[in-house]
Amino acid sequence: MISAVVSPAVVRRAEQWFVRQGAPTMIEGYGFRSHVLPRMLPALTFVAVGSLAWLVLLRSTGLSKWVLLGVIVAVVVSAWILLSVFVRRLPSFSRQTTVVLLVAYAAMPVIVPLLQYVVNDDIITPGADPHDWWVVPLWFVAFFGLAFVATMLATTYGLGALLKAAIRHVIADLRNSVHLLGRALPPMLFVTLFLFFTGELWQAMNQLRWPRVSLIVLMFVAITVLAAAARLRDEIGRVEQDLRPEVLAVACKGTPLAGIELAEPLPPKRLNGRQLRNLLVMLAIRQLVQAAVIGLALFAFFVLLGLIVVTPAIAEQWIGAPANMSVFPGVPSAMLRNATLFAAFGSMYFSVTSMSDTEHRQRFFAPVLEKVERTLEVRAVYLEVRGRVRV
Repeated sequence: MISAVVSPAVVRRAEQWFVRQGAPTMIEGYGFRSHVLPRMLPALTFVAVGSLAWLVLLRSTGLSKWVLLGVIVAVVVSAWILLSVFVRRLPSFSRQTTVVLLVAYAAMPVIVPLLQYVVNDDIITPGADPHDWWVVPLWFVAFFGLAFVATMLATTYGLGALLKAAIRHVIADLRNSVHLLGRALPPMLFVTLFLFFTGELWQAMNQLRWPRVSLIVLMFVAITVLAAAARLRDEIGRVEQDLRPEVLAVACKGTPLAGIELAEPLPPKRLNGRQLRNLLVMLAIRQLVQAAVIGLALFAFFVLLGLIVVTPAIAEQWIGAPANMSVFPGVPSAMLRNATLFAAFGSMYFSVTSMSDTEHRQRFFAPVLEKVERTLEVRAVYLEVRGRVRV
């Protein structure tokens, strides 16, 4: 029970707080037409205007091209800012407005190539044969479709706000990574150090191309995300059972719900699938940013070790043929790929260890989890307040 009267403005500010925290799905009644599409409008406008501006740049040459490019960038950025302010004040779009916006955007893959044909008397599409006329609209449909899906997912789960928060924590992650490397690097090197000097691995890395190495790195990323998802489900169950008034009062400090006094504990609040995915994205991004910082340190370590120990002659002896050189003089490509492989493995190892090992969890994973816990606790108060206020 809430012991004070709360205005609808407090509820709206609390919903804006969820958006800034990268957890917009915690808003009650969160939907595509009411919340997602209005916030997608600046990005969709950027894609549409940018594609039309590209047609003008194709016909421009010399200094005028760069001047025109600067004007276009200034106009697009100004439009982005104005639309962002507009949609921030507009709670939702009507059904008619939604239909008009979606139809207008869906027509862009047809409008852009037609305008290009009018302007240039031909359609220029990278990698397309002029006789294959059907490739052009297919290419534009794919481009605008991917842009729409990517924007929708990023808006739905607040990726922009999460990335901003992750960047703010990079310095803290670097400081934490020093402690983590000092604890976990020695046992990991005991297992991997001799593998780094294995001739068979150098032979494989000499022939393996970067796209395949990227797939291996993505596999390690997937394992990290799956581990975070498993841990998240356990933690959500624990947090939702601890909704005492004193705990919620601490969580709401610094939020629009600060000062809300509760007379009794709140019942557990269930989460739907989209909200669970939002929390998973929140946790995964923080873990992946921390893993990236650790991976960069490991990559630098293995490259430095390779430069000291592995000369081009030794690399050629291990590989059994002249080593393929990278863009850096005197540095074999196999060395960089080996360093990338072990850095990705080490990042995954550190991330999983920080979530499972008791000591590492307290030092490195607990701060990451606190944001998820606080979001759930503020959501419980928000739902209680919203249920008693007409918004």
